[in-house]
Amino acid sequence: MSSDEQDRSRKTLTIKKTARDAHAEGAPKRTRTGARARLVAQIERTRESVERQKDPAGYQRRQEEEARGARKPSAGGRSSAGRGPAREGQPGRGQYDRGPDREGGRGASGRGPSARGRADDTRGDTASGSRSGRAPQRAPRLRDDQYIAPATPAGRFYDPFEDDGPAPEFAPEPEHGDAPEFAQESEHSRERHAPTVETRSRRPRDVRRPEIFTVFAPCPQGLEEALTAEMQALGYEDAQAGRAGCSFTTDWPGVQRANLYSRLATRILVQVAHAEISHEDDILDLARSTPWERWFGAEQTLRVDTSAIKSPVQSLQYCNLRAKDGICDRLRELEGERPSIDTVRPDARVHLFLTGHTATLYLDTSGESLFKRGWRLDKGEAPLRENLAAGMLALAGWDPAAPLLDPFCGSGTILIEAAWIALGVPPGISRPFGFERLRDHDAYRWRDLKEDARARILPQLDAPLVGYDLNPLAIEFARNNAERAWLTADSIRFEVGDARNVTAPADHGWIVTNPPYGERMGTEQEADLWRDWATCLKRNFAGWQLHVITSDLTLPNQMRLKPKRRVPLHNGSLDCRLFGFELVAAGYRDA
Repeated sequence: MSSDEQDRSRKTLTIKKTARDAHAEGAPKRTRTGARARLVAQIERTRESVERQKDPAGYQRRQEEEARGARKPSAGGRSSAGRGPAREGQPGRGQYDRGPDREGGRGASGRGPSARGRADDTRGDTASGSRSGRAPQRAPRLRDDQYIAPATPAGRFYDPFEDDGPAPEFAPEPEHGDAPEFAQESEHSRERHAPTVETRSRRPRDVRRPEIFTVFAPCPQGLEEALTAEMQALGYEDAQAGRAGCSFTTDWPGVQRANLYSRLATRILVQVAHAEISHEDDILDLARSTPWERWFGAEQTLRVDTSAIKSPVQSLQYCNLRAKDGICDRLRELEGERPSIDTVRPDARVHLFLTGHTATLYLDTSGESLFKRGWRLDKGEAPLRENLAAGMLALAGWDPAAPLLDPFCGSGTILIEAAWIALGVPPGISRPFGFERLRDHDAYRWRDLKEDARARILPQLDAPLVGYDLNPLAIEFARNNAERAWLTADSIRFEVGDARNVTAPADHGWIVTNPPYGERMGTEQEADLWRDWATCLKRNFAGWQLHVITSDLTLPNQMRLKPKRRVPLHNGSLDCRLFGFELVAAGYRDA
């Protein structure tokens, strides 16, 4: 260090407190509010309540000692000098109101035996009132959601849950000499102060019942009773036969099951509106008041069909137009657009049925007719519809475990239907349905329903199914259809052969066939065809049952066989009969 630096006078920097710092130091602590303050106040009240209930006498004694200690002047211990006088009406810094007795300010800072349980709470209390010559001020009464944070060391965050003080001391229980009286008193007191548990009965939640629909299933005329029996076997116990169909009630999953499993129904129609009408405009009002938006909207295509029985209306086409306008007007009012009309492959189909002076609107859930199973693409001449073939097997009483023969098999419709019946294959397992394109369709539920149906399919047939036909092309069509129906080559045996020369594959069984008649017979018919076929049946098929559908009502006479049963059926527009015969070995003489 140089001499100049040694001779230079040194200056000392002194920081003085300003009036603002002194005012801030003497000001009371900010009152905190909020969820944390309410929680702290609630904890304090709970602690005091527990102490008061466990030891009322000791709690009262501690309160009195604290009150006496608060009135004594502060002597020794921690001094409050240097903190400045407390403002009038406000607590000193570090005050923390914890007890219910708030009559006096807790200014005692000594840690005596009487105040040992409250040492931490009264440690920071000041005696500013004594220093200034004034009486100590009463602590302000706080709301439940307020508390005054005590003083904390600089730079340390205060946690009100960190130190709640030592555990309270309880007075020892006195020993009683009169045990019976004390026991009785304690029992009465326990009964009086015993907590009561209120048991509330919980009402079960209301189970949402599924919506029930009235359903009509049309079918070919003559199969009404067979269709009713089929629906009852499927679980629709209230099924009742009607004109060209049957009706029953079910929920929406039941509608899907009917589409999947019914072999005889043509469609599954859900009734959505029914009313009496006196004019064609009433049909418009009925269609307009039906909530079609539940099932389809303006973004889907629509088709409306109308049929009537004994209806006084002049034009079915005009009634069809009125129903279509009512549907479109409603959707346009609700959705701002009307649906397009598609008569080939619509998304939604509506059927209007008129009878007498009533009109009924049905929602078609099937789409394409149910007799379109999805496997018959190759057709012969005048093919038989699949649901009519299944109905013939039902009316014939065929046992799925018995052999079946069709000597005029054509494209194999009867035999393929019989194979699916014997294996338990649902007729709708390989085709789409109209309800799949409607709104709010539950694809997962529908998938589960089909998977359950697939799991019930049998692996193989128990009895032989045999088909013959003179036309090799028809046999090729039959084999292709069987392959598309997921049937193996050994399931059905299709062969080219003459019905007049076939042999029986077993000693008993059923012959269900659709022999050539009408278009299939052509202009030139062999006169001895039916007589020769009857001779073959009498010789080779004794003990078998024969069921033949034909529009030729003279067929039994030509075959010289007496039918035991005849059932009127309609094959398309042809009025037919299903004749039933029993073939007995000694019952007929050769022609």
